[in-house]
Amino acid sequence: MAQRRFLITSALPYSNGRLHVGHVAGAYLPADTYVRYLRARGEDVRFICGSDDNGVAALIAARKEGKSVEELTTHFNHRQKADFEDVGIHFDVYGGTHQPEYVELHNKISQSFFQVIHDKGYFVKRTTEQLYDVQANQFLPDRYVKGTCYGCGAPGAYGDQCEACGISIDPMQLINPVSTITHTRPEPRKTTHWYLQLGRLEEQLRAWLESKKQVAEGTPAWRDTVLNFSLGQIKQGLPERAMTRDLDWGVPVPLDDPDARGKVLYVWFDAPIGYVSFTAKLCQDRDGDWRNYEKWWKDPDCKIVHFIGEDNTVFHALTWPAVLMAEGGYQLPWQVVANAFLNIKFPGKEEEKISKSRGTAIWIEEYLKIFEADPLRYYLTAIAPESQQTTFDVDDFIARNNGELLNALGNFFNRTLTFANRYFEGKVPPTEPREEIDCNHMAAIAATAGKMTENLEAFRFKAALEDLMALARAGNVYFDAKQPWKQRKDNMAGCGTTINACLQTVKALTVLMAPFLPFSADKAAGMLNLGVQEVLPWSTATEELPAGHPLAEPVILFKKLDAVELFGEATK
Repeated sequence: MAQRRFLITSALPYSNGRLHVGHVAGAYLPADTYVRYLRARGEDVRFICGSDDNGVAALIAARKEGKSVEELTTHFNHRQKADFEDVGIHFDVYGGTHQPEYVELHNKISQSFFQVIHDKGYFVKRTTEQLYDVQANQFLPDRYVKGTCYGCGAPGAYGDQCEACGISIDPMQLINPVSTITHTRPEPRKTTHWYLQLGRLEEQLRAWLESKKQVAEGTPAWRDTVLNFSLGQIKQGLPERAMTRDLDWGVPVPLDDPDARGKVLYVWFDAPIGYVSFTAKLCQDRDGDWRNYEKWWKDPDCKIVHFIGEDNTVFHALTWPAVLMAEGGYQLPWQVVANAFLNIKFPGKEEEKISKSRGTAIWIEEYLKIFEADPLRYYLTAIAPESQQTTFDVDDFIARNNGELLNALGNFFNRTLTFANRYFEGKVPPTEPREEIDCNHMAAIAATAGKMTENLEAFRFKAALEDLMALARAGNVYFDAKQPWKQRKDNMAGCGTTINACLQTVKALTVLMAPFLPFSADKAAGMLNLGVQEVLPWSTATEELPAGHPLAEPVILFKKLDAVELFGEATK
């Protein structure tokens, strides 16, 4: 099969705070798992992310902390990058839309997008009324306004999107709007902005989204949650959206027009362009020419996949594709993979929404001071909110680590490798002609590799992990059924056949678990003496270790976790 080419992105986190488990579960862990799988398949992949530094979120946070916005965004850009690395999420580039080494290219490419779309006539210049904070003496960009959603009636909706129902918000229509700066009621005043005429692109967007319902060869259908929401928005009619803001922090509007002075591009216009500008910076650093980004963004042979949280669906499945269509020179996303929100439940408490302000979160930085990354990666995949909201239940996290990772997967590795080291001189024993039970088990290895491949190709990460664990449990069942501890007393050759099959299972599990549990897979590869490999090739999952292959000393893959430790430190 010819090598495929992929450009994978994860949604840009705001550089105004730390990362918690909800962030990782949504747009980052599944993307990393997919990238690791693709690389194991030998595909050509670039994995792009970085912080969203522009716009109101950073300004609000900087104001609250009494820091300059430059200082705050740089601090959290570095903190987030370190957290991602520590949890095993490795981007090819982790940029920042206003970080010193990225801002020049980002502004250049963002302004080019805006200028091309403007010259093609997709913007309309309008003077309208917008909310103005008299006390602060400034117009209020979207997220400087909160009020009651006019769509679902939820309180606390921001002026760009209601987190409760997901609709795009017109801040002028918010019920009982309040400025987040002074907590006073703003008044409407006139200002001029450039609006993207999304209505002109409705039919093109609808046809494109409808095409994503079909499963073509090598192209899985999009998730129903993404398509149903996006097509529903088009059915209601897409409004014009202002793509400029009255703000002094962001990408300057590139127009020679007096009305453009003191205005910047809307953060949701320039943020997705960060995917492009970070790719350009990566190409500049690796190839010496930033324009090589076109190989990834303008070549139809490259598949572009966006991993996002559900609250970003409207922007990645509608607004961003509309911008790309209007610009006309870029490929549209091949897939938009959205996960729902992750709630949290602490022992003795009710399930609740993860909240930075209320402290109802497990912070990645704090978690990793006490525990290893793979149990978290495992649990977040096992409960992945792929089609609906799910809950990080701390008791369940502890139980699954101890009952599944430790007792099923870890136990199978330990009992197999310990037995081989003790009774077969630390080498893979030869195998006699396999009996039906042995052949059936070896067939299960091949079947698991096939099922996991199918599920990963279709972005069904939770199902693929279930396939992996089913093989680990099957390994334990096979071990118990063959009873090698009895075989070694009167049938050493048959015992060797059993342990050989178990070691082949361990080898398969090592390869197949690497995208999900990379740290544990590295340990397992060391125990199997597979040599130094940056990536375990996916195809080797069903390649058997030869008789006589030397093994290393077994080590414990997973530790028993204690909830008291978690509550005592990680949730503070």
